[in-house]
Amino acid sequence: MSPQLYEFHLPLSPEELLKSGGVNQYVVQEVLSIKHLPSHLKAFQAAFRAQGPLAMLEHFDTIYSILHHFRSIDPGLKEDTLEFLMKVVSRHSQELPTVLDDAALSVSNRSAHLNALKMNCYALIRLLESFETMTSQTSLMDLDLSGKGRKARAKSAHGFDWEEERQPILQLLTQLLQLDIRHLWNHSIIEEEFISLVTGCCYRLLENPTISHQKNRPTREAITRLLGVALTRYNHMLSATVKIIQMLQHFEHLASVLVAAVSLWATDYGMKSIVGEIVREIGQKCPQELSRDPSGAKGFATFLTELAERVPAILMSSICILLDHLDGENYMMRNAVLAAMAEMVLQVLNGDQLEAAARDTRDQFLDTLQAHGHDVNSFVRSRVLQLFTRIVQQKALPLTRFQAVVALAVGRLADKSVLVCKNAIQLLASFLANNPFSCKLSDTDLAGPLQKETQKLQEMRVQRRAAAASTVLDPEEEWGAMLPELKATLQQLLKLPQEGEGMPEEIAKTETAKEVESRIRRLLAKASYRQAIILARGAIGHFQESQPFCHMDPEDSEETRFLTLLGTIFKGPEAPTQEKTPQGAVGNLGSGETGCEDKSEPEKGRENDELVKQEMLVQYLQDAYSFSQKITEAIGIISKMMYEHTTTVVQEVIEFFVMVFQFGVPQALFGVRRMLPLIWSKEPGVREAVLNAYRQLYLKPKGDSARAKAQTLIHNLSLLLVDASVGTIQCLEEIICEFVQKDELKPAVTQVLWERATEKVPCSPLERCSSVMLLGMMARGKPEIVGSNLDTLVSIGLDEKFPPDYRLAQQVCHAITNISDRRKPSLGKRHPPFRLPQEHCLFERLREMVTKGIVHPDPLWIPFKEAAVTLIYQLAEGPEAICAQMLQGCAKQALEKLEEKSPPQEAPKDTPMLPTFLLMNLLSLAGDVALQQLVHLEQAVSGELCRRRVLQEEQEHKAKDPKEKNLPFPRAIHVKGRIGWNQNCLRTRDSWLLSHQNASSEATMEEEMGLVGATADDTEAELIRGICKQTLAAFVPLLLKVCNNPGLYSNPELCAAASLALGKFCMISATFCDSQLRLLFTMLEKSSLPTVRSNLMIATGDLAIRFPNLVDPWTPHLYARLRDPAQQVRKTAGLVMTHLILKDMVKVKGQVSEMAVLLIDPAPQIAALAKNFFNELSHKGNAIYNLLPDIISRLSAPEGGVEEEPFHTIMKQLLSYITKDKQTESLVEKLCQRFRTARTERQYRDLAYCVSQLPLTERGLRKMLDNFDCFGDKLSDESIFSAFLSVVGKLRRGAKPEGKAVIDEFEQKLRACHTRGLDAIEEFEMGQGGSQRAPSAKKLPAVSRHRHLASAASDNDFVTPEPRRTTRRHPNTQQQVSKKKLRIVFSSDESSEEELSAEMMEDETPKKTTPIRRASAHRQRS
Repeated sequence: MSPQLYEFHLPLSPEELLKSGGVNQYVVQEVLSIKHLPSHLKAFQAAFRAQGPLAMLEHFDTIYSILHHFRSIDPGLKEDTLEFLMKVVSRHSQELPTVLDDAALSVSNRSAHLNALKMNCYALIRLLESFETMTSQTSLMDLDLSGKGRKARAKSAHGFDWEEERQPILQLLTQLLQLDIRHLWNHSIIEEEFISLVTGCCYRLLENPTISHQKNRPTREAITRLLGVALTRYNHMLSATVKIIQMLQHFEHLASVLVAAVSLWATDYGMKSIVGEIVREIGQKCPQELSRDPSGAKGFATFLTELAERVPAILMSSICILLDHLDGENYMMRNAVLAAMAEMVLQVLNGDQLEAAARDTRDQFLDTLQAHGHDVNSFVRSRVLQLFTRIVQQKALPLTRFQAVVALAVGRLADKSVLVCKNAIQLLASFLANNPFSCKLSDTDLAGPLQKETQKLQEMRVQRRAAAASTVLDPEEEWGAMLPELKATLQQLLKLPQEGEGMPEEIAKTETAKEVESRIRRLLAKASYRQAIILARGAIGHFQESQPFCHMDPEDSEETRFLTLLGTIFKGPEAPTQEKTPQGAVGNLGSGETGCEDKSEPEKGRENDELVKQEMLVQYLQDAYSFSQKITEAIGIISKMMYEHTTTVVQEVIEFFVMVFQFGVPQALFGVRRMLPLIWSKEPGVREAVLNAYRQLYLKPKGDSARAKAQTLIHNLSLLLVDASVGTIQCLEEIICEFVQKDELKPAVTQVLWERATEKVPCSPLERCSSVMLLGMMARGKPEIVGSNLDTLVSIGLDEKFPPDYRLAQQVCHAITNISDRRKPSLGKRHPPFRLPQEHCLFERLREMVTKGIVHPDPLWIPFKEAAVTLIYQLAEGPEAICAQMLQGCAKQALEKLEEKSPPQEAPKDTPMLPTFLLMNLLSLAGDVALQQLVHLEQAVSGELCRRRVLQEEQEHKAKDPKEKNLPFPRAIHVKGRIGWNQNCLRTRDSWLLSHQNASSEATMEEEMGLVGATADDTEAELIRGICKQTLAAFVPLLLKVCNNPGLYSNPELCAAASLALGKFCMISATFCDSQLRLLFTMLEKSSLPTVRSNLMIATGDLAIRFPNLVDPWTPHLYARLRDPAQQVRKTAGLVMTHLILKDMVKVKGQVSEMAVLLIDPAPQIAALAKNFFNELSHKGNAIYNLLPDIISRLSAPEGGVEEEPFHTIMKQLLSYITKDKQTESLVEKLCQRFRTARTERQYRDLAYCVSQLPLTERGLRKMLDNFDCFGDKLSDESIFSAFLSVVGKLRRGAKPEGKAVIDEFEQKLRACHTRGLDAIEEFEMGQGGSQRAPSAKKLPAVSRHRHLASAASDNDFVTPEPRRTTRRHPNTQQQVSKKKLRIVFSSDESSEEELSAEMMEDETPKKTTPIRRASAHRQRS
C-alpha cells in the first residue's frame, strides 16, 4: 500500500495493527522473524539516511516486529533500535517547523508527515514502556541482592543503565509537543488518542516505586515538564485530574512526586485551576468510602498536606470543598485539612496588616483548629498541638488567642494518650520560648506592677469622667442630634393602641410633676425614648394643671404636641447639663483648671493618647499575668508526669522544666528538684536527660570571668540545698560526682568553695555550710579534693569555739567520709582499705565535741553525733576503742549530772532524775554506736579477714605440689548464710575421694574443698557477735527500763530515741532480738506517738531482713500498720512492706490487700507509693494474678472490706496488670463460679465489675458462656447487667467475623435473662436447637465438667466448690431451691483472727518459727 493512500490509527493494543480495519487504515503486513530483524533494521537505517523521517512509513513493520519479539531479541539490537528511533524523532522534530510553516503544503504531504509523526511517537513510546517493564521485572527478581549486585546485574543484562536513558526520551517528546503540530490534523484539532499516548507513558513511569528516589530526580522533572506542556497546549487538565486522583489512591509513593508537579504547574505554567480541580475531586470523595480505604485516604492526606506547604494561597480558595472531611471518620483526612489550614495561617494569613475578610478567615481556621484539639481521635489531637506549636514558633498566633490556646494545651496534659501529652508539653515550651511578654514570668513579680498600673488607669478614667461631666454642652445641639430617632419612635408608638400605657401607679402616687419631668429628662439623656414618651403621655393625663404638661395647643397634631413638650422638658432651664455649673467640677480638676472647654485641642489629644497607652499597658500586664498563672498551673500537672513509663514523655518533661526555670518561674525549682531521683533511672536516655538538664542549668552560668561564673554556679547549687531532704542531697551528690569525674567542673569552682569554707571571702554561715556540702559531694568523684586538705577541713568545722557549730561540723564529717570507699570490699581486691590511726587529730576532736556536747540541749547535736560515729567507724583503725572512750566519757558526765541533782542532805527515798535531753542523747549515742559497730564488723572486719584468708590460701596453693594443683575440684567460694553446707560438701567430698585415691589425708581433702574457709567464716561471725555484746551490754538495762515504762518516760523525743536504740540493739544478736520482739511489737501497736510507731516500723523491717525466721510469725502486725490512722506511719509502713515483699523477705498472703487499700489513700504520696509497689510486683511473674482472688475476697467482704466506689478504683488498677490471655481466661472462670458462693448483693456487683475490667478475648467469652448458670440469676440487677453489657461492647470492637455469632448469642442470653429471668435462657436454648448453636456454647458433659472443676479446686490461690446444676424444669414442675449457700474458701481466709490481734501477752507470743525460703537460697543450693 502506498504511503500516501493509508492513514495510521493509534491502536489501543498492539494486536489491533494486525487486523484489517476501516478503509485506508494501516495494517502490519508481516511480523518478521527474529533472525531477519537485524538486516531489516539496517535497511531502515539506510532508507532513513536517504528519505529522512518519512522512511518510517515504509519500514514500520520492522519496528513493530522488534517490539513484538522484545523479550527474545538480543539486548544489543534493543539498544540500537532505541538509539535509532531517538534519531528519527529528533530529526522529525527539527524538520516539522519548516513543514508547518509551508503555506503550500499539500494534503498528501501533510498526511504523510502526520502518519510518520504518529508512527515515530508510537514506536518510541512503546519501546520506552518495554524497557521500563523489563527493568521493573528485573529489579523485582533482584530484591535479594545488595545494591551493587543489583546494578551490576542490570547493566550486564542489557548493557546500559536504563534509568539514565529515560530523561533524553522525555525531553525529546517535550520538544516535539512544544511545536504547533495541531496543524497536521484536519481542522487543527489534535486527536485525543495521540495526547493519551504521550502522557500515558509519563503516568506509567510514575508508577515505578523507584521514581521517588533522589537519583531519579531528572526523570521526574522531565515528566513534569512534558505533562505541563500537555496541560497548557493540549487541554489535558480533565484527564490529568482523573489520573492523579487514581494514582494517589493506589500508589503511596507518588504523593510527594505529584505535589511537586502540581505546584510547578500552578506556579511556573500558570495552571492554578488544576489545584481546584484536584481538590474538588478529593472533596467529593465520600468520607465513608475513605474510611474503608485507608491507603487511598493516606495518599490524599499526604498530597493535601504537602500541597498546602507549597502553594497555600492557591489552595485556600478551594479549602471550603474539603470541610466535609472534618466530620468524616478517617482521621488522616482530618489531619490533612487541619494542616492545610495551619499552613494558610502561617504563610498567607500572617501579619498585622490583614484586611477584615482575611482576619475573619484566619479566625475561622484557628477556631477549627482549637475545636479539633478535643477530637475523638488521639492522632488528631496530637496533630493539632503540633500545628499550634509551629504557629507559635513562627509568631503567627494573634495575642488575643494566647490564653485560649494555652488553656487548650494545659487541658491536654491530662489526656489519656501519651503522644498528646508529649505534644502538649512541647506546645507549652514553645509558648514560653516565644512569649511576647517577658523573659521572666513570675506571677508574684507581675502582680505588683499590674495592681499599680490598674489603679493608675482607674484614676485616669475618674479624672476623664469628671472632666467630661464638667463640660457645658449646648442643649440645642443635643436635641437636634436625638430628634430624628425620637421622632421615629414617637410615630411608631402613636400607631399602637394606648391601652395599658398610662403612668405607673407608684409614680403617680409618690412623685410630683417636677420629679416626673426630671425623670423624663433623664430618660431622654439615656436615649430611652420609648419610655420617655410613654411616661410623658401618662403625665399629660395625670398632671393636667401642672407645668409644663398643661400648655398643650389643641390645634397642633399629636406628634407636634409631644415633640414640643419633650423639647421643652429637655431644653428647659432645669436641664441637667445646665444645673451643674463648671464650678461644680473644680474640685475634680487641678488648681487653675476650670474644665475641658478651656483646654486646647493638642492637650485633649495628648490626654487621650495617655489614656490609650495606659489601657494598653494594663492589658499587656493582665495578659502576662494570666499567661504566667497558666504556666504555673501547667507546672503542677507536668511535674506529676515526670515518672511516666514512656521515656520520651519523661524527656519532654525534663526539657520543659529546664525552659521554665530559665524563664524565672518560681515554681520551676520544684520541678528541677523533682527530676533529681531520675538520675537513678535504668533508662540511659532519662539519666542522660537529667545530666544534660543540670549541665544546662548550672554548668553554663553567666559571668565575665571564670571566677564570676564559678560564684554564680555555686550560688545556684546552694539554692538547691536549701531545705533539701536527704534523698535530694544524695541525688545531687550523684550528679556532681558525675560532673567531677568527667572534669566538667572548672578548678575555679573548687577554689571558690575552699575560700568560702575557710572564710577567706565574706559569706553567711549557711553559705559556708553549703560550700562544705558541695566539697563533700565533689570528693565522691575525686577524693583528693578533700583528702589533700584534711587538716584544713578539720580546723574549719571541728575547732574549739563555743558555742560549737554542729551543722557545719556535721557537713564536715560527711565530706571527710566521702574520701573512703563505702562499698563492701570484694574478695578480688588485694589492697588494704584506707584507714587513719587512732591518734589522728580528727578523732580526738570528734570525741571531744561529742562528749562535751551531750550535756547541752542542742537539737543539732544528735545529727552531728550520728555523722561523727559513722566517720569514726569509716576511717579509724580500731574505731570500737574510740567509741568506747566516747561512751564512757558521756556516761561519766551523765553520772556527774545525776550527782549534782541529788545533794547528800536529800532524803534517800527520793530518786534522783536525769534531764530528759541528757538521757535521750545518751541512748541515741548508744544506739548509733551499736548499729555502726555491727556494720563495721559485718563489712569492714569480715571483709578484711576474708581478704587476708584468701591471700593466705593462694600463697599456700602456690607452695603445693604441681600435681595437686591440677586436681579438677574447684575451691569453694565464700557464701554467707549457707544452709546444709556440710551435707553437700560431704557428699561432694565422698565422690571426689572415690575418683582421687592419691590424696594424702582427710584434713588435706577438707582444705582443698574449702571446708577450712567455711569454718573460718563461722568463727569470724561468732567473734563479731561477741565483740558487739561485750561493748554495749552495759546500756541494755537502762534502755529496757525506758522502753518498758512509757508512762514514766513520756517525753516524745525520749521515747523516739529509745525505740530507735532498741531496734538497733536487736540487730546485733538473734538471742536478744528474740527476747525483745514482744516488746518491740507492743510498742509498734500501742504507742500513742506516730513518730515512735514509724521508727519501729523501719526497725522491724530491718530485723525482718536480718533475722527473717524470728520476725516471720509477727508478719500480720507489720501489715496492720498499713491501716494506721497516722499518715506518716502509713507511708513508712508502705515503704517498708514494699521493700520486704519485693525482696521476698516476707510471705505474701491475702493480707497484701492492705497494700491495695493504700491505692485510695487520701494522701497522694501514699497512693503513688502503692501504685509503684504493684507496678514492680507485676514484673515478678504471676504474683498479682495469684493474689487477686484473695484480694477480691477481702476487699468485698461485708466486714473489713471497702466501700463500692473505692473497690472499683482499686480493682481497675490491679486488673490492668492482667495482660496474658491464659490468666484472663482462668480469672473469668473463677470469678463466674464465685457468684454461687457470694453472700450479698454488693459482692455480686463487685464480681461483675471485676469481670467487666478484664481484657477478654473470644476464649474468655466462651468461658463465660460455659459458666453462664453461675451468674444468670443475678442479671436482674441493673448494675450487674450493665457490667456484662460493657463486656459485650469491648468484645465487639475487635471481634472477627467468625466470633460475632458467639458475641450475639451471649448478648441475647444476657438480655433475655435480664428481662425474664433464668427460665428465659432455657426457652432460648430449646428454641435454638442443638445444630444451630455455636460449638463453643455447647454444654460440657457431666463427667468433663466435674473433672474441670476438680482441677480448679486444686488451685492454691482460689478453691471453688463444684457448681450446682441447674435442673431443666418444665412449666408444670417445681424445683426445690436450697437456701443454704456454699462458702468459698481462700488460702488467706484460713488464718485465724488471733493473727490479727494486737494484744501481746506472754502466752500469746507467736512461737511458730517456719524458715523463709528465698529464691536466692534455692539458687545457691542448686
